[in-house]
Amino acid sequence: MHISKRRKEILKKIEPNKAYTISEAVAKLKETASAKFNESIDIAMRLGVDPRQADQLIRGTVSLPHGTGKTVKVLVVAKPERQQEAKDAGADIVGFEDVLKQIQEGWADCDVIIATPDTMSELGKLGKILGPKGLMPNPKSGTVTNDIVKAVSEVKGGRIEFRVDKAGIVHACLGKAAFEQKQLEENIHVFINQIIKMKPATAKGVYVKSVTLATTMGAGFPISKTEIAVH
Repeated sequence: MHISKRRKEILKKIEPNKAYTISEAVAKLKETASAKFNESIDIAMRLGVDPRQADQLIRGTVSLPHGTGKTVKVLVVAKPERQQEAKDAGADIVGFEDVLKQIQEGWADCDVIIATPDTMSELGKLGKILGPKGLMPNPKSGTVTNDIVKAVSEVKGGRIEFRVDKAGIVHACLGKAAFEQKQLEENIHVFINQIIKMKPATAKGVYVKSVTLATTMGAGFPISKTEIAVH
């Protein structure tokens, strides 16, 4: 297997079998982010849960103090009388029957869909299209709501959704390599703390089995167990 020169340089900076503090890992991530674009900083948390059990399905939202660095394109599905409110709140696309028709025809050029409850009977019919794309609005994630202004401002301001996958791992993007060290550290601590707070009462054994931080194109840095505590 061919390893690129860039990859070899990154691997030189990783100490085998070392678990890093969050501060050390962030410094290394910034140092090794050598792609020609502003790489994302991603987290993977392996949890001791059984996602097949409804009471162990870790899912929710968290507002990152410094956002993700990504521009989030928001679609608001609302009836005509609420559409101006959604536009004023900063939604990128607003509509109802027109956008539902576009979605049915295969359009999905948005990152988050926020819907008012009175549109869900129609929008719900598109679950087979939106569900696999992770775009289906859900009251638990705050994307089915009558408070359009709050929902749009939170999503635009750095609120992200997360959900444990079948393997018991939660993945999320927590910023960009160009962020300041302190900004990344704060985002990471807020995310880890949120996952820890959501520990199900029925989860047995070790809850947070491992935490790894990585850049889009870089290697992963395992985080020390001593760091996995509420800050």
